Amino acid sequence: MATIYNMYCKVLILVVNCLYLVNCATPPHIVFIAADDLGWNDVGFRNPQMITPNIDKLAREGVILNSSYVQPVCSPTRNCFMTGYYPFHTGLQNGVIRPSEPHCVPLKYTFLPQKLKELGYSTHAIGKWHVGFCNVNCTPTYRGFDSFSGYYTGAEDYFDHTRDYLGEMGYDFRHDFERNSTVDVEDKGRYSAHVFADKAMKIIRTHDASKPLYLYLPFQSVHEPLQVPIEYENMYRNIHNLKRRTFCGMTSALDEAIGNITQALLDSGLMDNLLLIFTTDNGGPVENAANNLPLRGGKHTLWEGGTKGAGFIYSTNLLKKTSYIQTGMMHAVDWYPTLVTLAGGTPDTSMDGVSQWEMLRTGTSPSARTEFIYNIEQISNNSAIRVGDYKLIVGDAGKPDGWTPLPTDSNPVIPQCTDPYGSCTDDKLYFKASNKIQLFNISSDPTEHFDISKQHPDIVARLKARLDYYTASAVPPFNNTPNPKSNPKYFDGNWSPGWC
Repeated sequence: MATIYNMYCKVLILVVNCLYLVNCATPPHIVFIAADDLGWNDVGFRNPQMITPNIDKLAREGVILNSSYVQPVCSPTRNCFMTGYYPFHTGLQNGVIRPSEPHCVPLKYTFLPQKLKELGYSTHAIGKWHVGFCNVNCTPTYRGFDSFSGYYTGAEDYFDHTRDYLGEMGYDFRHDFERNSTVDVEDKGRYSAHVFADKAMKIIRTHDASKPLYLYLPFQSVHEPLQVPIEYENMYRNIHNLKRRTFCGMTSALDEAIGNITQALLDSGLMDNLLLIFTTDNGGPVENAANNLPLRGGKHTLWEGGTKGAGFIYSTNLLKKTSYIQTGMMHAVDWYPTLVTLAGGTPDTSMDGVSQWEMLRTGTSPSARTEFIYNIEQISNNSAIRVGDYKLIVGDAGKPDGWTPLPTDSNPVIPQCTDPYGSCTDDKLYFKASNKIQLFNISSDPTEHFDISKQHPDIVARLKARLDYYTASAVPPFNNTPNPKSNPKYFDGNWSPGWC
């Protein structure tokens, strides 16, 4: 009798899991698109100035994520996507990984594509890596991807795919574009958004639909340098500020790429059982004409404009409720366990991320989290935490510290920080050591106009105690000293692994 009962239970569990996944034979395909440096106000579904019809259609027919948080800069957010852990637990809390820094996200962490491969997925990455490459074991095809086409560093030329590193090392422009683990010069001269879209469409069209696909698309767009083919810039002749006009053109080029990829998914039939995720990696850099209004601040900062990411999800079959704005609290670390759950796996409960699939799937379930950490940065002691409605900032929240309007010829964007080479490229220049304490109610004051710390010392004390709890578990940040062994002259003029 007990044996029959146990068999009944196992069958019941199997049926429930099959219904949960919608398609028992094939777990859903997943396409994860990450824009780079896209501002909160740089999408058409928020700002009618932007010409992004493909993004707008997916967002409006899907679920717009209104409280989906990311890190202030590139590498830390990508660390969250890949590991499900906050950067202060992996050593990346002090900013991006520079080309000559001898480290990567620690190899002890199982990356999301590695986990998905265990669950039967084909895994492919196209675009920007930026979580370390100094050792070959740090590179994409050694960390779970069946294939990789893209670049290891950041801020490279969109056409010739070279990256300089003037900094302390004094390197000139060197090539950074790879296919799997080998140098790729085939697409030299082609705009990266077009290159990445074409490579993605090829994978989509040749994929065996009987096997689940995970396609990670971290686009270069719209990170500096501001470059775009003239036909996209000409879409914004009404904008007279050159920086803003170029930036908007870059966004429309990205939108076209996403439209082409979406069409390939429809033509191949993969869209019938697929979740598409779109998110930025951080807020927009206002010094490069991005816009985060009405939010305060921008890239590099702990303000909402630097950490609340523009994003949405879309599916034709997996979501019970669509065409609405999801306000449930979510963080970049949550994507890992959420996608593992969607794929039929069991997330590791020790990681910082929590599965948000029930919230996203039903549209009625609450968020699985009530708090998150914006960042804990030990060198200048600047940190922030959100608990419920309240956000506590300890130290300096960073620059830009304000509400930056769209640039015009009469009101050009002026960089609010400069490094020795005249540009806003050093994360550390955005912050200063400070003992300041600020408290905001993000639900009633999402634009952070009113510091209420003096009126609510009890809430400050409660959030500070919670922040101290997390700080006690923080690991030391990586040593950011450049390593001369990284010099591309040792690798035939290419940024390549093999020097750490």
